[in-house]
Amino acid sequence: MKIYIAGPLFNEIELEHNRRMKDFLHELGFETYLPQEDGGISYDLIKKGGDASQTRKTIFKKDVEEIGKSDIILCILDGRVPDEGTCIELGMAYSLNKICIGYLTDKRSFDPYGPSLMIEGCLGATAHSMEELKGVLLQYKRG
Repeated sequence: MKIYIAGPLFNEIELEHNRRMKDFLHELGFETYLPQEDGGISYDLIKKGGDASQTRKTIFKKDVEEIGKSDIILCILDGRVPDEGTCIELGMAYSLNKICIGYLTDKRSFDPYGPSLMIEGCLGATAHSMEELKGVLLQYKRG
């Protein structure tokens, strides 16, 4: 099974967290698509001389394509509010009837009942620790 890892990727802590998540998923026997590594980061590619408009279109197209090829989307929802790109990716995956799983360890929330009801409505499950995530993913893997 292939997992698309959706999450923020705008600072060193987020990038490292995403890499660790990819490694964790590989250890469980999943194939992954991690946008920051497999698609590229637009800021970096533009800084290296890429055309801004074309670079952004190319990355968007690749990410949409990979959502379609994935069995599961794992949405990292930590942060004061969920990342906008992650929310878009979740909506796309949900509309394609993909398995949608949330990962939320952050205790901050404006809503004491959980993440946005629109986000929560798209999710088949939400894990609050790596151990819980392992259990959820292995259930889906076993079918």
